[in-house]
Amino acid sequence: MNRRVVITGAGAITPLGLTANDFYRGLIEGKSGIGPITIFDTSNFQVKVAAEVHGFEPTDYMHIKRVDRTGRCTQFAIAATRMALEAASLDMTKENPQRVGTMIATSGMTPLVVDEGEKLKRRGPKKIDPLFVSKIAPSMVPAQVALEFGFKGPNSVVNAACASGTDALAKAMNHIRLGHADVMIAGGTEATISPIAIASMSIVGALSRNPDPQKASRPFDLNRDGFVFGEGCGMMILESYEHAQTRGAPILAELAGAGWSFDAFSETAPDPEQQSTAIKMAIDDAGISPDQVDYINAHGTSTQLNDSAETESIKKVFGQKAYSIPISANKSMIGHSACAAGSVEAVASVMTVKNGIIPPTINYETPDPNCDLDYVPNQARKQQVNVCLSNSFGMGGQNCCLLIRSI
Repeated sequence: MNRRVVITGAGAITPLGLTANDFYRGLIEGKSGIGPITIFDTSNFQVKVAAEVHGFEPTDYMHIKRVDRTGRCTQFAIAATRMALEAASLDMTKENPQRVGTMIATSGMTPLVVDEGEKLKRRGPKKIDPLFVSKIAPSMVPAQVALEFGFKGPNSVVNAACASGTDALAKAMNHIRLGHADVMIAGGTEATISPIAIASMSIVGALSRNPDPQKASRPFDLNRDGFVFGEGCGMMILESYEHAQTRGAPILAELAGAGWSFDAFSETAPDPEQQSTAIKMAIDDAGISPDQVDYINAHGTSTQLNDSAETESIKKVFGQKAYSIPISANKSMIGHSACAAGSVEAVASVMTVKNGIIPPTINYETPDPNCDLDYVPNQARKQQVNVCLSNSFGMGGQNCCLLIRSI
């Protein structure tokens, strides 16, 4: 069985807004959600900026008991799922819960390991949070989401580094295609802006040290100097086309294809050849030709190696046509939210297909000879988008790409 899979609802918690619509509006207005780090004291840190989510109050979306039993990334996921369900008009009292599954990408609440370790040293083993394991475990994120809403179908966590959010959506799509579920709630969530994360990525030179938060993330620009840490969540409701039609659901777009590959090349450096393999697979899986792709939502991290490698991989697939395809990088405005990045960007891709306005790549000032494509610099562009390719290339070489098209 290879059923068509459609997207009927989306929710987002991002540095640009706490709904999918606010997030997309911020993107097309070219706003930056990057600012000084407020989550912890950065006095002793060289990196002082990140893309934080502000104004999020978990009790607006769930009971205080659920808040007490979960970490920030799980709370993001519950909130975004609630919004996605409402957008999709999905009433669980009318669904068979065994046919509704959950697939979420996350690192879990790894920063809590450091906090609880310090508590253990200072106060002893009897003072450790009894819910410590359930709060930090990545597997508990989809579990808590399913507990909140009563989803009893397939339930899994995904971690494929920076490709995780995309991978979760692709795996959820295949659950529906194979008949394992009629509906999948899928996406990614991350809340790992912490001293240990910033310190570790800074010491290897991966993070931007630009002191101006608004200018720090500059994908494809010659003077880019690293990515900006972010946080957030993007969740979508995926359904078989038949199921969506039967219940009269609003259909935003079709998730038409996915492709995967692994570089087997380096722990950190990307391989354009294998990236292009994932792109080709996604296009083939959707049953279309490369000529039909009319927009690319780039991985676009703002690191020297990644941006030039992605540019090369696009050229390998599209040839001369690569120069006429608009490409933009959401990370220029929301930073890099790790496991959530691909799903948040997929929400933006769906909104772009639905609304016909391509978000820009902001902070693009100085062209790089190695990055010589159309990156939609600094201003949004009105253009009908029928087929969008959304790229995610993870550190270590885990690649996943999605093909989203209008319906």
